[in-house]
Parts: sequence; structure tokens; C-alpha cells
Amino acid sequence: MRITPNESGANNLSGRLDRLPVSSIHRKTLVTLAIIYFFEYADLNTFSFVAPVLKKEWGMSVTEIGWITSSSFLGMFIGSVFGGWFADRYGRKRAIMMMTLFFSVFSMLTAVAWNPVILGIFRFLTGMGVSAALINSSTYISEFFPSVSRGKFQGIALVVGLLGIPVTGWISTLLIGLGPFGWKFVFIWGGMGIVGVWFLRHLHEIPRWHVSRGETEKAEAIVRQVEEQALREKGELPPVPEPAYRPQAHMAAKGYRELFKGKYRHRTLILAMAWIFQTLGFYGFGSWVPTLLVQNGIMLDKSLLYSTLITIGAPLGALLGAMISDRFERKWNLVASSLFIAISVFFYGMTVNPLFLIAFGFLVNLIERTYSSNLYTYTSEMYPTSIRGTGYGLTYGLGRFSNVLGPMLISLLLLEFGSFSVFAFISLCWVGSAIALSFGPATNRRSLDDFESGEDEIRPFERTRAMTAMAKND
Repeated sequence: MRITPNESGANNLSGRLDRLPVSSIHRKTLVTLAIIYFFEYADLNTFSFVAPVLKKEWGMSVTEIGWITSSSFLGMFIGSVFGGWFADRYGRKRAIMMMTLFFSVFSMLTAVAWNPVILGIFRFLTGMGVSAALINSSTYISEFFPSVSRGKFQGIALVVGLLGIPVTGWISTLLIGLGPFGWKFVFIWGGMGIVGVWFLRHLHEIPRWHVSRGETEKAEAIVRQVEEQALREKGELPPVPEPAYRPQAHMAAKGYRELFKGKYRHRTLILAMAWIFQTLGFYGFGSWVPTLLVQNGIMLDKSLLYSTLITIGAPLGALLGAMISDRFERKWNLVASSLFIAISVFFYGMTVNPLFLIAFGFLVNLIERTYSSNLYTYTSEMYPTSIRGTGYGLTYGLGRFSNVLGPMLISLLLLEFGSFSVFAFISLCWVGSAIALSFGPATNRRSLDDFESGEDEIRPFERTRAMTAMAKND
């Protein structure tokens, strides 16, 4: 049985995508992007596993290690800003493929670095590619998957991505143990995301992006293919919901100025604050926990053990995010998560009891990844298709840029006021995140087309009834 234009609502391509049950096309897309997520997170952490070896072999100072880490975050800032702009003009699929290839190649080239300066340059370039691929993978999920489940699938992809961190830690231990040059193979492992480029070839371009470029025939062909696959697997499809807003057939990419006009200025400010506070709060906590534990008199071996136990909460948190993202309003999920993290960090800084240290640290990692899972989805919901990548890239990038200076600020607090001041600062970052996000619009179960108008108060309940019924049957 084929779907005719009259049956499908040819002028409402987004509504047709949103009402669809999840089919094998969605599942294959999720697996492909989850693989990319896995190697993005794996590559982000390769240097942290290799740094102790290079410190010994090359005689690197702590300052040099810090410089290389900062160069990676600077690269992530530039990469996300450029990558979002690139995707708005040349397509999500093309951006993900090119940026995945980019970070994989430079990760492998890091293996031939012969001094800290060259290593830092390669990590800078790798960071550019990783962040660009990450934001566009996240945007792709939000634009391709049904509105009633995009948060869930964003969370699932993040779970797989986070598993790349412990897997990389285990592989690094094995490879470094092979001999003096074992660290080189760790960076080659980080570049294995290049294999995913082959699978990315089979992804569809986003129909919404084609529409924004005036390429309605290409968009129609993709939507029809996804519909027919769902029809074969699920039978009769839910009715197409009426759009609360019809996007223009062609909206040229407008660039960064559009992010600071009207309602988008409000959203850009909220998201920039959220990503900056998230980055300072998360990396401030995770990067300094072992040092701060030792500072409080806990032995180094136990400090590392506690830190490892604490990180177990991360993938579980992303899984929790997948479970609740579409069930409760994302905006309030984010606010509640921020406040919960702030309280946990505060009490973590007040205790020296090992059991409580592990418990509060575990909760911080658990809820932070629930927060991140929701924020990835929420960010991509804030802008229309023509500037979605640009807006995502800029706000996410500003967060990463903040961590170029964040370590210096935290070290200053530690030296001048002691470890408790660091935890108090991190707690305040999360409180700031909660305050900023409380002013954001509600987004759950809304078509992304609703945001083309820039109106924050659209509450298209009439659109969600059919989609909610469909979600229950998934």
C-alpha cells in the first residue's frame, strides 16, 4: 500500500514525520549515530588516560598538560561554532560525515606527535572536529525522530557515548602496557570513529533542512520512504496533526545576527548561560575531585578509587534522562536536576566520610548526565531549522570556551580560600543554571516547526493527542 500526497498531507512534512511510529529506519539511524557518539566521547578522554605516561616519558609539566587540555576546549569552541554554521548551509548529514572524518584523522595524527606543542595543536584540531560532530549528531536526532520520543532517543545515544569512556580507559590500560609506544595506539583507537563514516553514508538528509532550502521534492521523497517503511511494519498510521505554524518553503540561513533578534535573543542568552554553568559545574567537579580529596587528607590510591566509583553514575544518569525526558516537561526536568546537583555538590564538599563522598559524588554524576541528556534535546528545540545548527553551535561552544579559563579560576579559589570554596562555587553554578532555564519556553511534544514563529507561548495540545496515542503503541 502506497501513500498518496492527499493522504499524507503533502504540505505538512514535519507533521507527517512527528506522527510516525518508530520503525527500522529510526532504529538503524539511532545505531549509526550512537556509534559516532561512542567514539566522540572516547576521543575526548584519550589524552586524560595518556597524560600520566607522557608526563613521565617527555618530562611534561602540569602546566603543559593544562595547556594541552585548554587547547582542546578552545578547539571545541571553534569547532562547534563553525560546525553549526556549516550544517545550516550544507546539511546535517554532510556536516556529521565531514566532522567525524576530521576528528578521526587528527586523533590518529596525534599518535605521531613528537613534542608537547605538536600534540597540543593536534588536540586542538581534534577538539574542533569532535564538538562539531557532536552538536550536529544531537541536532539530527531532534529533527528526524518523532516529537514525542526525541528526548528518549537522545538519551539512548548519550548512554552509548558515555560507555566509550570506561571502554577507552580499559583499552588504554592494555595498550599502554604494551611498551613505551603504547600511548600512540590509544590515539589511534580514538580515531576509529572513521569507520562510522561508512555507515553515515546511508543516513537520509533531514527533510526539514531540505524544506528550509526550498528543496521540497527531496524532502517529500525522504518522508514518503520513511512513511512507507512504517506502514509496512506497523500497519495503519496515525492521522497527520494540523500544524500550529507552517514554515516558509524557503528560509535562507541567516547567520549569527538572527540569534540576537526578538525571542531568539532571549533563548540564546538562556542557553549560553546553561551551557557555561554546566561546563564549569561538571568539569570543575569531575576534573578536581581526586585533587580535592587528597587535599582533604585522603590517600591518593583511595582518591582514585572513589573517583572511579563516582563515575559509574554517568551512564545510568543518561539512561534516566532517556526515561523521563519525554514524560515530564524538559524545562522543569532541567531546573530540578540543576538544583539537585547543587545540593549534592554542597554536601559533598562538607563531608570527609568515604561512604558519603561516594554517595554524593555518585548522585552528582547521575543527575548531571540526566541534565545533559535533556539539555542536548532542549537546545535543538529552541531555534528554527534555518539557524538551529548555528544557535546550537554558538551556545554549546561558549560553554566549552568557559572551560579554557575555568581551571585557572578553580585553582585560584583553592589556593586562596580552600577546597570548600571550590564546591560552593560549583554549587552556585548549578543554581545559576536553574534560574536561567526557569525563564525558558516549554517544548515537550511540540513540533519543531512551532519554533519557526519565534513564539514561546504556543501550546498546540490539539497536535499532541494523535502523537500521544501513537507513542503508547510504540
